[in-house]
Amino acid sequence: MNFPNLITICRILLVPVIIWLLISEEYVWALVVFLVAGISDAIDGFLARHFASQTELGAYLDPIADKLLLVSVFASLGIIKILPAWLVLLVTTRDLLIVVGVLLAWVMDQPFTMKPRPISKMNTAVQIAFVGSVLAIYAAKVSPSPVVPLGTIVVAALTFISGAYYMRDWFLHTKPTGETK
Repeated sequence: MNFPNLITICRILLVPVIIWLLISEEYVWALVVFLVAGISDAIDGFLARHFASQTELGAYLDPIADKLLLVSVFASLGIIKILPAWLVLLVTTRDLLIVVGVLLAWVMDQPFTMKPRPISKMNTAVQIAFVGSVLAIYAAKVSPSPVVPLGTIVVAALTFISGAYYMRDWFLHTKPTGETK
């Protein structure tokens, strides 16, 4: 086990902590844990790249940790009714479809390497910024307007567009062998 992978595993272990903090309405601590998770993501990536510590395990664990954290925070914020349920369903469904698509392509013996498009990178960045802003607003006990309604619309649009691109890429990739890709 190398150090960057250990950091990633610790980030995964922070997921139930942040869920518990959100459900307990401990927004200041939830924000702190979210920031620690974000910083740890940057640190493990930096260490892996700059000290030639990249591993196959890390290549799988890092995006899993990122998805677990974001989806868990979105779901928790939906459960406590800070975010609308439809947004939580959109975000989680997109990520679930991506995972199922990769697994299904693998089962079909057509392995599919997900190459993040710029829209997907933007979507992830906006989701992180949005969740961080929501946590900061609730930690500071200030009014969530207009950040939450506007952020909800932006996140929904980017999530939908990004998901549509992934679905398109998946369908093009998994065409029967007799058809052109």
